[in-house]
Order: sequence, then structure tokens, then C-alpha cells
Amino acid sequence: MTSSTTPAPTLRELLRAGRVPQCYPDVAPMLRAMDDHERERAGRLLARVSADAVLAAHPKTPVVAATITGHGTLAALEPALTADLAAHGILLRSQVSPFDSWIADLSDPVGRGLTDSDLVLCVLDPTVVTDELPQPWRVDDAERVLTEKIRLIRGLAERFSGATLVLNTLPLPATVTGQLIDLRSRARLGALWRSANADLLALPERHAGVVVLDLDPILADGVPATDARLSVYGGAHLSGPLLARYAREVGALARLIAGRQRKCLVLDLDQTLWGGVLGDDGAEGIEVDGGHRGAAFTAFQRVVQQLGSQGVLLATASKNSLAAVTAVLRDHPGMTLRESDFVRVHADWQPKSAAISQLATDLNLGRDSLVFVDDSPFECGQVGAELPEVAVVQLDDEPARHVEKLLRGGWFTVRELTSEDRTRTEKYRQEIRRGEYLGSATSLEDYLRGLDLVVRLAPVAERDLPRLSQLTLRTNQFNLTTRRMQELDVRRLMEEPGGLALSVHSADRFGENGLVGAILLRRAADAWHIVNFLLSCRVFSRGIEQAALAAVLRAARASETGGVTAEFRRSAKNGIVSEFYPRHGFRQQERPDGGDVVFYRHDLAELLAHPAHIRLLDGLGGNEDFTES
Repeated sequence: MTSSTTPAPTLRELLRAGRVPQCYPDVAPMLRAMDDHERERAGRLLARVSADAVLAAHPKTPVVAATITGHGTLAALEPALTADLAAHGILLRSQVSPFDSWIADLSDPVGRGLTDSDLVLCVLDPTVVTDELPQPWRVDDAERVLTEKIRLIRGLAERFSGATLVLNTLPLPATVTGQLIDLRSRARLGALWRSANADLLALPERHAGVVVLDLDPILADGVPATDARLSVYGGAHLSGPLLARYAREVGALARLIAGRQRKCLVLDLDQTLWGGVLGDDGAEGIEVDGGHRGAAFTAFQRVVQQLGSQGVLLATASKNSLAAVTAVLRDHPGMTLRESDFVRVHADWQPKSAAISQLATDLNLGRDSLVFVDDSPFECGQVGAELPEVAVVQLDDEPARHVEKLLRGGWFTVRELTSEDRTRTEKYRQEIRRGEYLGSATSLEDYLRGLDLVVRLAPVAERDLPRLSQLTLRTNQFNLTTRRMQELDVRRLMEEPGGLALSVHSADRFGENGLVGAILLRRAADAWHIVNFLLSCRVFSRGIEQAALAAVLRAARASETGGVTAEFRRSAKNGIVSEFYPRHGFRQQERPDGGDVVFYRHDLAELLAHPAHIRLLDGLGGNEDFTES
């Protein structure tokens, strides 16, 4: 750390001094503050930094392994992806396949060494079609080649296994359509090309391990699809700016794999949600839903509300009177966002970094789960300096650009939206009410008894697979191994002989919590093995984990197995559960590989007590209503 009177070193200075590995956590906020051109240059330099050197200095740094393959030259993608992941504190381990090896790679992922990757990026470009057109060609020829290519890609995707396979839609350059001189043929080619892209975009519906990135919205922003010189002379058939935006889309997916997804959007109010200053202009003087600037602020509010409707937690951090802010949110006729859209409305005169820290505590979220949006360079700088884990989005004095600046980071991307996501704000509000109830209880025991807590443990239903996968991707604190699992990984475990995935649901006097935890098991005659145990941070310290583990131990003893084994893999955030297994009767075993995993075993001689304040609906052992007096 540098003192308050010593300027922090720049990234270039760290690179020149060879200090990036030692200072890697400081690199992320530097990169997030850069524009695209600066980040591109930084990525080329960071790509030379050894991942092993960073891990030696910071062993808990998350790593995402990616294989890059495709039809053309993709040298520009690796540094762009390196920079995007580094901006979120993630290391990239990458390998780039030889030129035009994508079919061989996807046909034999094991033989081609792709199975150790988290992501296989198969970058498709227009020449996969145009290179196979006869000379001269007609639209019928393009239709034939497009049909053959989509059939080939679909077959490769169906057989592919292991990593998440990332494909993309095919841009249609003007240099292709322009070769047809009649407008009817151009229109027909456009329809055929879009139909092929629609077939690609439908692949994830049939194959859970496939992601398809739609490049059309990026191209609609004015990003060039190709660079003529690089395409002809270097075989790089997608432009550098397009690959940089592609890297940003992949970066959002990598953050999911690394457990670095953002969950809460914290908003300034004056000049951010509305024009003007509430304290000076009064409620009647703020700009919203009227005039050009008011319409721009309304458009921004609509986008914020749209994000909130999909599970992004919304909160405010404003230097204002709370009563005045609440009155605007409740009563102003031009407001789109209302008090009910927010999980917490915070307004006072303390530094915004303090307000944001308190908000994270109230919601039991890590500060690296938050995105803060403000128009003030001072406030953004203060929060960035005091809370470098928080992502800061600095707006400017043009409200028409607010939407673009907010969405540019893809902060809240998920693989699939679940029913849990749509009710998240209400569940967090319930959590705040629980906290208030705890403050009124005379003791923790009285609080727990008064919750009327019901826990349901059952084999995972098909409808719960997306949510269970999401838990493994998003849960960092109560996550005994921090293994990230896609829906396909969970399904494979369930299909193994003896494989079992258990869901943990809970409810109490304040409402349904939904699917809040999971226990993944492999059952054998000599022992049952807990592959992982996860619990949402929303329901810590209520005995839910003890009730679920006790049910597993009872079921294991009833099956006459020899014991239950488990493992703990320490991460940067799960230290809170490092003693979970020893506290519940497990004994530490010798490490067979001497690695960083700690192994435990329970001999089932003395079972774990069931918490008296919990009613357990036990769908594992056949006992549908287990309570203990």
C-alpha cells in the first residue's frame, strides 16, 4: 500500500519494475479506469506476465483456463482477454490452437488437450463460408455452404464435452453482399445468413454446455467487422475492435466461472437518476420525465428497473435527506423507479465509501459484489480509493449516455435466469426484516425459536438444476471447495453410479427463502463422499447447515456404509467455514497428495444432533417430517 502523500504507481511503472505479480490486486482498478485503447495496450503487456509468478505471490487468485481456436488468426484476442479478466482480478491461462484447426479441436477435445480448459472459444468468422464458395458464385451456392456449415457446427457441439464451448454468430460484411448486384439476391442472402445465425443462437437451448455470443449488437454499435489489410495479409478475419468487444463478452462468462459476478447496483441520485440537485431544486425542480434531459433520465431509470426485475439488487448511496429522497421515490409523478424497487434506500451525509460498506454489511454481501454508479469524479475517486473491490461506473454530464455507460461492463451477466433471480429483491428485504427481528429478540435462542424455520432436503429436481449450478458459481463464503459447476456438470454427477445432488430449501415466518443450499454426494459401500456443500450467505447461522448435514449422516448410517468423507479447499473467501467439518464430528485425514485440500471422515458412531428449532422435511431418508424434541 502507498501512503496518502505518495502517488500510487501506474500500471506501466509496475510493468517496468517487474512488480505486477506482487501488486496484482492493484491492477484491476487501474484497468477498469482505462479507455479501450489504453486497455488494449495494457493487455499486450500483461499477456507477458507469468501466471505462475502471480500465483506465487497471491495463491488464492482465481484462474480461468481458455483454449482459443478458430478459422483465422486470433493473436489479438489473447491480450484483450488477459486485460478484461485482469480488470476483475482474474488470471487467464490460455492456449491458442494453430491456424484453422477448429474442426479438429472440436472433433477430438481429449486428444487435442482441451479437457483442462474451462472455456473453449471457437471463434467463427465469415470466411468459414466465403472460402468455400465457388468462383463465380450465386445465392444458391451460399445457401448450400451455410447449410453444410451449420450442420457441421451442430454436430460438433452435440459431441463436445468437458469445457464450456463458446461459439459466435457470423458477421455478414458489406464486401460479401456487395458482390451481388441485384437487390433481390442481396435480400435473399441476408435472410439465409440470418437464418443460419438463428440456428446457431438456438444451440444453447439443446446443449447446456454451449454458449453462443451474438455479435450483431456489437456491430450495431459501429464496431467494424473486419479490417481489410489484416484479413488479406494476416489471415485475421475479425477486426481488433470486434475481438476486444468479444473478449468483454467472454470476460463476463469467465467472471461467472471464477465466482466474481456482481449482485448489487448502488446508485447516486442527483444528476444520476434525475437531473438537478434535490436539496437545492426541491422535488418540483428535478428533471425527470419532461423535456429532453428529463426523458434521458427516465430512459436510464427504465433500464435500471429492468435490471432489478431480473434479480439485480438495487440500492442508493446519496448525500441527501432520507426523508426528501423517500418522498420523491414514493410521490413524484414522473419517477419510474419507486421505493419498492430498491432493497435499501440510503441517504445521509457520510462519505459514500462508508455508506457502501454499511450497505454491504446490511445485505451480507462482499464488497466485490457491488457496482457503484455516480456522475461525480470526486465521489467515484473516493469510493475507488477506499473500496477498490467495488466496481465504479463514472457517468458524465450527458444523461443520454448513462445507459450505455452502465451496460458497457456487462456486470450482472448470468448463464440463465432462474425463478430465484426474479424474487431476489423481496428475499433480501425479508432478510433485513429478520435482522430487525433479531435486534428485538432477547437472545439468539429466542430469535431462532421464533423464526418458525422449515428446511426441506430432497434430491434435486430437473427444474432446480439452473439454480443449483448458479449457487456453485455465485456462492463464495459457505462453499467448502469453491468448485464452479455448470448445469451439465451437475447433471453428469447425478447420472454417475451413486451420484446424488441434494437441494436445500428453507422458509420461515417472514416468507420463502427458496433454494438456498446444496449437498453433492458420491455414494459407495465403503463410504459416502461429500463432493461439495454450499449455502447462500442469506441464511447463515440459523442451523440450516447442521440440519442438512445431520440428515445426510443419518441416511448414510441407515445405508450401512462405512462412513462419510468430505473435503475442504481454502479460497480467498471461504475461511469462515474452514472448521465446519471438525465442528460437526469429522476427523481430519492424511492428505494423500500433499496438496491444499484437507480431507475429513465421519465414522457415524455418534450422529450429529438435529437443531431443535428447525422442522426438517427430509426427502433423503424417507422421513418427510423430522423434528427432534
